Amino acid sequence: MLPALAHIDAWIFDLDNTLYPAASDLFGLIDKRMTAYVARLTGLPHDDAYALQKSYFRQHGTTLSGLMAEHGVDPHEFLEDVHAIEMDVLREDRRLVDAIARLPGRKLIFTNGDTPYAERVLARVGLSRTFEAIHDIHAMAYQPKPHPRAYQSMVEAFGVDPTRALFADDLARNLAPAKMLGITTLWIDNGSEQVGDDKADGIDYRTADLGLWLHEILGDA
Repeated sequence: MLPALAHIDAWIFDLDNTLYPAASDLFGLIDKRMTAYVARLTGLPHDDAYALQKSYFRQHGTTLSGLMAEHGVDPHEFLEDVHAIEMDVLREDRRLVDAIARLPGRKLIFTNGDTPYAERVLARVGLSRTFEAIHDIHAMAYQPKPHPRAYQSMVEAFGVDPTRALFADDLARNLAPAKMLGITTLWIDNGSEQVGDDKADGIDYRTADLGLWLHEILGDA
């Protein structure tokens, strides 16, 4: 293990565009269903619904949080609808699977999605048996990343020592609250949608390829 990371005993990963390539564009399928959902809910034409959806994402952290705040949308119903997608674009990355399996300590998922969706993704990419638990949007009490309370709830739920944890996410803005708790951060700079970029605060490490980076810190490359 890279000496600077030898103290890490909790490895925390975002899900979408982190544990599979952003080029898969799985979230693009979800995004289309979100826009359609907003259009049905509000009666807005497609382009206006898309603009409203993105404004909720920017203002509230997720489209869901905006819809809950502004329209009283039921989160379970919304998530079941927008996650009703095929996942045939996802493939198992054996290099990544092997690297995560070799990491010493606990492994957790920290996602603004929900657990049923996360479990489907993990099964598709060969990581079903790798992670101890999933901290999802319901467990966050619908205060999503990057809301500071989301991180505090995750740390408390699993008894994580922030000073001995690393968190990886593809959105740079999601790293700053983790860093404020003392968590070591890794930005997966892979071209996914980014609200904030390499100028964002709280980035300790940066990679375009999670599997390669993990093998490097494990001394394989």
